[in-house]
Amino acid sequence: MTQAPPEAPAPPLDTCPVARTVDIIGDRWSLLIVRDAFDGVRRFGDFLRSLGVARSMLTTRLRALVEAGILSVQPASDGTSYQEYVLTPQGRELFTLIVALRQWGEKHRFGRRELHSTLIDTRTGEPLADLQPTTRDGSPVAPEDTQVVRPA
Repeated sequence: MTQAPPEAPAPPLDTCPVARTVDIIGDRWSLLIVRDAFDGVRRFGDFLRSLGVARSMLTTRLRALVEAGILSVQPASDGTSYQEYVLTPQGRELFTLIVALRQWGEKHRFGRRELHSTLIDTRTGEPLADLQPTTRDGSPVAPEDTQVVRPA
């Protein structure tokens, strides 16, 4: 009886950058932790109070965000024995994503007269301009102007 040749390894299913990103921050709690970190929340107890999430869930999500390099754990800035969770440079790059989610939510998830928080530029006191993908020269890009090129 002849043996079948070994199977070639399956190609990775996660060649999509969106899929890889969602694997790390695509759940509700991870995104809200990142949002709160941008809003200045740094301590476990403060995240717990702000989010109303179960302690075990928060522990799991914070650990994953630290392992992914989105947050780092540092000694408390006030010299106490607490630890603080601080956005890394990689984590700070998620600002555009958080702003995009916020702006989409402001437009599509609230009624016309329904109150909601607003993100303002502290230098001008004005709300941020709507985010818009652009070409390298600054021209706006619509979805129909783009194409995904997958590896061969």
